Amino acid sequence: MSRVTRVTRAAIPLIAAAALSGVPVVTAAASASAATASHTSSHTAPCPPRIVADWVRAWNGTDPRALGALFTARGVYTDLGLGVVFHGREEISGWKARADRLIDGIHVTVRATHRDGSRITVDAVYAGRLKAAPEAFAVPMTTLLDLDGHGRIASDQDHYSLAEVLAQSGLPADWTPPAS
Repeated sequence: MSRVTRVTRAAIPLIAAAALSGVPVVTAAASASAATASHTSSHTAPCPPRIVADWVRAWNGTDPRALGALFTARGVYTDLGLGVVFHGREEISGWKARADRLIDGIHVTVRATHRDGSRITVDAVYAGRLKAAPEAFAVPMTTLLDLDGHGRIASDQDHYSLAEVLAQSGLPADWTPPAS
């Protein structure tokens, strides 16, 4: 008969509860496999790189400076849905502050990441509710993050469909946000 350790005995109810609730369970073998995969130059990560987790936390949070702080001093943020570009931490923080004023419950959910050298591609869902809109939106978004040698974001390019955001929100295709 195999010997069950205290750790294993404690983990069994947690694993069973997770399995019953539909939450994916990561085993030691899967963790080892993921750790091996994370050391390759190109992979799809089961757990996003730290900078991606920090970027998501900043977008989902309420402190605009948290987003700007992730960038290099000369970092560039490009929102291709709206066709706007921001340079430097202050402008990027200002963009997050404006987004927070215009959109209730901004939320980014990462579906997958892919890293190739200093470039990370993030497959995500961008969601929220424009304050003037009758409905919320949740649209696919792809973000390209280019990092400097210290792990800071040098460039962020967000790709999503503004037309889809407006359609899901119940707003006309020619709607523009109020100036602020």
